[in-house]
Amino acid sequence: MRHLTSLILSLSAALAQQPNRPTTSPELGPNLPAQSVGPNDLIAVSVYDAPELSRSIRVGTNGYIRLPMLKQLVKADGLYPAELETVIASALRQEELLTNPFVTVTIAEYHSRPISVAGAVKVPLVFQAEGPTSLLAALARAQGLREDAGREILISSPQPGPEGQAVMQTRRIMVRSLMDGADPATNILLNGGEEVRVPEVSKIYIMGNVKKPGAFPLQEGADTTVLQILALAEGLIPYAARQAFIYRQQGSGPKTELPVPLEKIMKRQAPDVVLAANDILYIPDNSGRRLAVTALERVLAFGGVAGSALIYTTR
Repeated sequence: MRHLTSLILSLSAALAQQPNRPTTSPELGPNLPAQSVGPNDLIAVSVYDAPELSRSIRVGTNGYIRLPMLKQLVKADGLYPAELETVIASALRQEELLTNPFVTVTIAEYHSRPISVAGAVKVPLVFQAEGPTSLLAALARAQGLREDAGREILISSPQPGPEGQAVMQTRRIMVRSLMDGADPATNILLNGGEEVRVPEVSKIYIMGNVKKPGAFPLQEGADTTVLQILALAEGLIPYAARQAFIYRQQGSGPKTELPVPLEKIMKRQAPDVVLAANDILYIPDNSGRRLAVTALERVLAFGGVAGSALIYTTR
């Protein structure tokens, strides 16, 4: 009897020295910052002393989750982890699975908070907002703006609309104010669902018989004229016609052809012509042949310049 008592005391002492056994929970890595749960998010649900109920769960596209042995679906969409813990615990009590459940919910992966950054950035991308993300931080993820970025950044954000349908509202941020820090309010916080688009700077195209055909940025706050764009293109080449043409988009209709008396302008016998954004200034050769506007647009679409491989149309 004395030996048995000594053995029991020894076992009790050994068990007392062992660390407490942890509650079974999904191994999902670090917990992400708490934000409201959305469809397709991956959450970790841990129920104390109930390993059969502890697991990782993907939120359905309808915003609900299903737990083992629970008859009812649990709505997770729009709830913070702490709120979802209370809802799950209440459901376990209602169905008499546990009398006093202790539930922990953590976020493993966000998939309901995409932020897209597109346009004139170095690396367009879509990433998940694991927490409030500033506009500058989002642009840094895209490795910054390209040289041909325009002066505005367009941010479309989902806003509640009629009958609960989300509608996108667009806000314009001036690049200079954002980058110079002149107005800290322009570095707005993004919470997911936003589309950040950086339009390219408006351009003017010069094609045909010039030394350096191509696209040139429209100067901000100043007019760009035919003579100025001709200077940027380093002048005419031999056999260039003295009659040029501007192709201009007006509204949603086809491009309008505007004749330009190039020779008279160069001799100061006619006023210089102001060009608009996306104008195509085309200078044919003096043979009377010139490219049709459809051919010019095809050249621009492929990033090239007018050449002999294209078909000329006699006008």
